[in-house]
Amino acid sequence: MIHVLAIITAKPGKREEILGHFRANMPAVHAEDGCIEYGPAVDVPEFGAIQTAFGPDTFVVIEKWADEAALKAHGAAPHMAAYAGKTRPLIETRVIHVLKPAA
Repeated sequence: MIHVLAIITAKPGKREEILGHFRANMPAVHAEDGCIEYGPAVDVPEFGAIQTAFGPDTFVVIEKWADEAALKAHGAAPHMAAYAGKTRPLIETRVIHVLKPAA
């Protein structure tokens, strides 16, 4: 299994617009072979000292894929290219971590 954490920081005030495009694209991603989990997450407000908040312009995409081939196919999917075209101008930074379970 492959895990992905994608940390997306929107240009100021644009997070909800990106999330709208993201949610519209989710059914196509969920239908991909090998998709186990794919969804956005945001900070829990005022959780306390234990939390290191990402802030109001950032969300994290939490993904699980059956294997590397499924993740690579996801990256090459036409609906992902369309999503990127809509959101690229709205994104300040994007950091992607591709992980595997520790042995």
